[in-house]
This record gives sequence, C-alpha cells and structure tokens, in this order.
Amino acid sequence: MSRIVIFANGELPDLEKARALLRADDTILCADGGTHHALALGLQPNLVVGDMDSLSKGAWKKLEQANVPIELHPRDKDETDLELAIRRAIEMDPDSILVVGALGGRLDQTLGNIALLSDSLLSTLDSRFDDGAEEIFFCRKQAEAPSRATRRGIEGRSGDIVSLIPWNGAVYGVRAEGLKWSLHGGTLYPEKTRGISNEMTAQTASVSIESGLLLVVHQRK
Repeated sequence: MSRIVIFANGELPDLEKARALLRADDTILCADGGTHHALALGLQPNLVVGDMDSLSKGAWKKLEQANVPIELHPRDKDETDLELAIRRAIEMDPDSILVVGALGGRLDQTLGNIALLSDSLLSTLDSRFDDGAEEIFFCRKQAEAPSRATRRGIEGRSGDIVSLIPWNGAVYGVRAEGLKWSLHGGTLYPEKTRGISNEMTAQTASVSIESGLLLVVHQRK
C-alpha cells in the first residue's frame, strides 16, 4: 500500500488546493466528521473510523449506500478520532500517511493533533499534515540510521514561509538549505524563536538534524 490519506474533522480552507494533494491510488481513511471533507471532494472513503458524533445523518446514509466499512468506537474513550484513525492507518502498513484537515478551529485540538504526528510509530514513514495551504511534519533522527542526520525535503516556491520549531527540547546539528537564513549545524532551543519565519529562496529546500525532534511548518504563498 503506497499512501493513506486521512481526512480529519478540522478546517479545510480551500477544497481545490486540497484536491491537488490527492493521487489516484490513495487509500482514503476518514476520522469521523472528516468524512464530510472527503465527500465534498467527491471521494468515496475506503474506511471510516470514530465514534461518529460529528457525522451527519446524510453522510452516514451515503456511506451505508456505498457499503463503506465503518469502525465504530464508543464516545467515552481515551483517544480522539484522529488518533484512532492514525493507529488504524499504521496497522495497514503504508509507505506514507498524509493527514488532511487536521489544523484550524480549536487550539487544543490542533496542538493535540500535531502531537500525534510526533509518535515514534511514525518515525519510519513519510507522515505529514497538509491542507494545501500549510504543510506540517517532523524532522527527526531515524532509528535505523543512528549515525546519520535525517534530511527532509520541502517543495514550494520562493517566498514561502518555513518555520523550524524545536519539540520536546533542544534540537542539535540543524542544517537548513534553500532558505534565506541558512543554518549550518546550529542548535535550536524551544524557549527561543530563532527558527520562526524563514523564507524559501527557490522551489526546494531541505532540513536535517543530528538529534532531537524538529517541527517544520511550511506556509505556501
């Protein structure tokens, strides 16, 4: 299985920009109310996961008519619907996971969603949040390559904003290329804002670290 696209129940500011992210061979997994985003894009989910407290009766009926599998969970649970969907996606053993609609709305939900992306179970996958306007992913030291820095690529255009935010502590050996203010093995600290609001100088940029966990936020023009 090449890529799983998970639709979450956050904000999706531009449907057409979100549509441009999709591939014909994507497996579509929806977290509860994220089903509405998928249906708005004319997609038929392969699986829907959650307690269905955010799913409209009309959307539920469409799923039933299309015989879409639904994994129903109780409302009283320890996990959000998106956490359940990500866990289910990992079990399906994809090469990569793209989460659409996980940003915006309630700040607590957004922060919790970003934290889900830091799970070590995702460390061997290319896993990102993207809504077409903003892309978020973690750059981390890979378990299978402990002696090498991990490099992550960014594709966009000159003038795009890229912010590098240390997560859970200082990040060492940060190298950033293709940005207006490059880093050459420096250290970023969580209580400092040095990595905020850098700019791409071309269509591609890259970030690598030697240790730590670095949140990369890419805002497209």
